[in-house]
Amino acid sequence: MWSKLTVNMKKLTVTKDKIEEDLAELGGRSLIAQYMIKRIPPQCDPLGSQNRVVICTGLFAGTKLTTAHRLSIGSKSPLTGGIKESNSGGNAAYQMANQGIKMIEVLDVPEESGLWILHIGADGNATLKDAAIYKGVNNYEFAEAMKETYGDNCAVISIGCAGERLYKNASIQITEFKSGHPSRAAARGGIAAVLGSKGLKAVVIEEPSEKFKVTYADETKFKEVCLQLNKVIAEGAKTDPFSIIGTVATTDISGASGILPVDNFSGKFFGDYEKVGAQAFLDKLKSGGGKNKISCQPGCVVHCSNCYNDPNGNYITSGFEYETIALFGPNCHISDLDAIARMDRLCDDIGVDTMETANSIAVCMDAGKIEWGDIPAVMGLLNELKEGTEFGNLLGQGCEAVGLHLGCKRIPVVKHQSMAGYDPRNTKGTGITYATSPMGADHTAGLTMGRAFDDAGRTGQAYASGKLQVAMCFADSMMCLFAFAHAVPVLPLLGELMAALYGGTSDFTRVATMGVTTLLTERGYNQMAGMTAKDDRLPEFFYTDRSPATGSVFDINDLELEVLFDF
Repeated sequence: MWSKLTVNMKKLTVTKDKIEEDLAELGGRSLIAQYMIKRIPPQCDPLGSQNRVVICTGLFAGTKLTTAHRLSIGSKSPLTGGIKESNSGGNAAYQMANQGIKMIEVLDVPEESGLWILHIGADGNATLKDAAIYKGVNNYEFAEAMKETYGDNCAVISIGCAGERLYKNASIQITEFKSGHPSRAAARGGIAAVLGSKGLKAVVIEEPSEKFKVTYADETKFKEVCLQLNKVIAEGAKTDPFSIIGTVATTDISGASGILPVDNFSGKFFGDYEKVGAQAFLDKLKSGGGKNKISCQPGCVVHCSNCYNDPNGNYITSGFEYETIALFGPNCHISDLDAIARMDRLCDDIGVDTMETANSIAVCMDAGKIEWGDIPAVMGLLNELKEGTEFGNLLGQGCEAVGLHLGCKRIPVVKHQSMAGYDPRNTKGTGITYATSPMGADHTAGLTMGRAFDDAGRTGQAYASGKLQVAMCFADSMMCLFAFAHAVPVLPLLGELMAALYGGTSDFTRVATMGVTTLLTERGYNQMAGMTAKDDRLPEFFYTDRSPATGSVFDINDLELEVLFDF
């Protein structure tokens, strides 16, 4: 039976129990939705005692299903004011599963200020340890200290100075498989600030001396179906640009089509997009002795991650992704990959969301605070964020706060969260997802890369967004989205896996219903938190300012958005 840990930060206690029956056959995003609707008051203060943080594994954790060890972290978001599930790769969910732990819940706030580490030892004992000596220590130094203390195979989930300062753009960093770099991020929504408010610096999970054994309803059947599914995903990954190159491959498509955000979502083309595209990225890896085709978690067959070095062969960052490159790059009018890599490293180290932070920098440029493409000025602002200056603290409140303070006309946010690296005028299905997802402007909730122009496939894109949002809900409950993309031709196998592991029906509707239920639960939570239909809209400039690249505006009307989830 899977266990859960309850960490009470007021009492400074840790208890271990069996997972509750209503959560036992859930995982990831689906578990977080059902946990939050029943246990976290929707109108609570995100940084107050009633809010909680949930850290959990996916549906198939502990098994041989490829990418089954995604980590999901959920809470009421200080940034959006609604439900938030943020997930990540890395080795933490793998070590949680090895320990037989499906979920960690973090409750209440300390009576006195302090900082603690939740340590889960090789013997399975979980305790809170005083972490006062690590106050202000950022993620790279902290991860190294934990490896020195607990061994190279320990998993670390940590916050940097940004989370300690309660920045609304603060990310939770997770160590990557093998390298141990804290470069995998549960980044969106500022959940790290909630951990900071509770005084929890980190969760450190040792490799257990005795590995937990998963109980199957039909182990033979599970192994048979799992092998079949893994083979399909591995075969698809052979020709997947994400596997061959990395997610930076997206730049070649988005840059040519006008989907790539340029100069704070101006809608223009970026003539130098190839300088931050796939071939430039591969050339940089080769010249610096870096590497792609790395797996961020054990057993992954997609291996989309990477290790990026400077020209002298010195490590800069890893898990260097399209979103970071697009938003610190063309959206800030920068085409220097080495510089963007340094920005990524600094963000991971202090623990801030690269998307929220890069959009904030672009808004600063648009408002005239710094010049377009000024790399030293960008590093200066990031260092202000690190040092906690007056303007650095403002940057920590997110893109919308910065834009309003500077009087910027273009502030690319939905539900107070900034957009990912896709201009919604030129991929309208993604724009619909940005507008209507309970998570705010989140591309992973349903990225369509649909047609660009005003008269092209509006109904089709709304349909695609709705279907994808449901699909992403159950994908985020069980595996990496990149692996899931290759599983689509054989989706009924997921129903068979569920039955072989948990028992019951093997009908795929069991999985699909989980997606619908999760999405509607999240929307219901946000409504109880005070959100209305007005929160399901893009900023006005996307409707009125035509994209110079394509001539398109976001012309999806309110009714189309309001009926999207009338299933």
